Amino acid sequence: MSKDKSAETDEVEAKGGKKKLVLILAVLLVAAAGAAYFFLFAGSGEAEAAEPEHGGYVALEPIAVNLAGGGYLKVGITLEITVDAAGGGHGGASVDGAKAYDQIISTFSQAAPADVTGARDALKAALEEKIIAAYTEHDVPMVMGIYYTEYVTQ
Repeated sequence: MSKDKSAETDEVEAKGGKKKLVLILAVLLVAAAGAAYFFLFAGSGEAEAAEPEHGGYVALEPIAVNLAGGGYLKVGITLEITVDAAGGGHGGASVDGAKAYDQIISTFSQAAPADVTGARDALKAALEEKIIAAYTEHDVPMVMGIYYTEYVTQ
């Protein structure tokens, strides 16, 4: 009888070992399939936006803005537009400067004369960000950068 019990125990342990092995293999197979799906189909989760393509420049007339602490700033900018804004390179559409003028006034009218002279690059970066946001339609940017063409304070 002791031989029968030990034979039964060996069979149960062998079956239990096979079940564990099958279970481990199944878990590994599911994990591998999930990893393959993630790397092949899911991507990084971020939409890789293509860099906008240069479409030309639109120069805006200089504008004088009264500063918050007194004095004024005369600033002129040129917008670097994308191909989408330039009508696909066929000379069709272009950007209107009204939104850019609005952003210039709102940005610089709140600035003190010391900010205009001391933090010029920071103000330009803030202005560029606002203008690009103002000219983005349906996640398609129409403006990709700005350049100062005139910058006079008094």
